[in-house]
Amino acid sequence: ETHSTLPDSFAMLRASIVLAIAAAASAFAPGPILTSSRTAARSNAISSMQMQAKSKALPWLDRPPKLDGTIPGDSGFDPLWVTSMLPDKGWVKYLQEAEIKHGRIAMLAVVGAIVQDVYRFPGVDSVIGTAKLTAVHDKFLALEATKGSGYATMHQIFLWVGLLEIFSSIATIQMFLGNSDRVPGSFGFDPLGFGKN
Repeated sequence: ETHSTLPDSFAMLRASIVLAIAAAASAFAPGPILTSSRTAARSNAISSMQMQAKSKALPWLDRPPKLDGTIPGDSGFDPLWVTSMLPDKGWVKYLQEAEIKHGRIAMLAVVGAIVQDVYRFPGVDSVIGTAKLTAVHDKFLALEATKGSGYATMHQIFLWVGLLEIFSSIATIQMFLGNSDRVPGSFGFDPLGFGKN
């Protein structure tokens, strides 16, 4: 029985590799050629693909119409033509805001992972011992299960991050609706003056 399942597993591995290569290659394929009747914006963007300038980021692809270089940092990188399916530029600003926010969270996560290896805050050893990264999460959950939710309060993280998200979304919604000239990612918080020219 071992001999009959071994070739099957190799065939499945080969098929998985071929599918992974095909999926990776399709990410760099040109935008859609067939028109869609779902929205007028998508239809107009697709029908105007033939006369578009080339993208700076991917010079073998046409630049999507909504990425015209007016947005800071825009180099025309949109291989899946997501911006062409959006009804207006407010949506592009919303996606840019989300991308900046996720990048900032990822940077903070990396700093947090490094800091916990370099420095131990007072009192941490008595609560979680010498656990690192995901083991800290598991320790907190185990403490909540055994000693109650008042001991290791993971739900407080959820509460404060949720409140921060609600308050920051006010500025994002105003920008999305076009009621402010706010640049995506800018909250006017620059105490050290790095944003000044």
